[in-house]
Amino acid sequence: MKAKELGLRYGISTLGLILVALGVGISIKSNLGIAPPSCPPTILNLRFTAISVGSFTWMMHLLFILLQVVILRKRFKLKYLMQIPAAFVFGYMCDGAIWLFDSIQAPATNYAVQILLSLAAVVVTALGIKLEVLGRSWILAGDMTTAILADEVKKPFGTVKVIFDVALVAITALLAWIFFGLLTGNGSTVVIREGTIILAVLTGLCMRVTDPLLEKLFQPVTSTFTPHDA
Repeated sequence: MKAKELGLRYGISTLGLILVALGVGISIKSNLGIAPPSCPPTILNLRFTAISVGSFTWMMHLLFILLQVVILRKRFKLKYLMQIPAAFVFGYMCDGAIWLFDSIQAPATNYAVQILLSLAAVVVTALGIKLEVLGRSWILAGDMTTAILADEVKKPFGTVKVIFDVALVAITALLAWIFFGLLTGNGSTVVIREGTIILAVLTGLCMRVTDPLLEKLFQPVTSTFTPHDA
């Protein structure tokens, strides 16, 4: 693979990671609930404030990778280790996005604004996920774990994704209850609410619209990529 192509691959995927991280920051700013994959790191950060959301994010991703090793054993491929640097990069991107939006204003309190921010997070996240796929370089552990589980149980990716997300939200609700006696957050910052459902359900639907647009926009670049063994 040529250096130019490698740079383009990682450039596109990194742009995707940045957008997904911005989606996390926007959803937290909405204070109406955040996407399921970011729920556990956020509730842990609210309890253990010395450790950032991004740090808890890469820790969670490392646990996902360990789960993959347990499931796959000898079938675990060396290239899957690229999930490790991706975990650190994405984690600190999340911290950067949260810092960026925190520097702008306090969390939203007007319900209409909260809904608009949640919808904005949906669009930004949908764009980011597709760019990750188009770049075919960085691998996020959450999606890889879902794909491996789907393959193991012989079920569609979408079905397993829903179950996986529900499990993450349930774990978050349990932690919130243990830490704060609530199911939604710590009483001031909302982690689980209708925004969580909006992000979980509408992101996939939004991608039906945004994916073709991005494919058309980036087709002149991605068509030059050599075949990639997923």
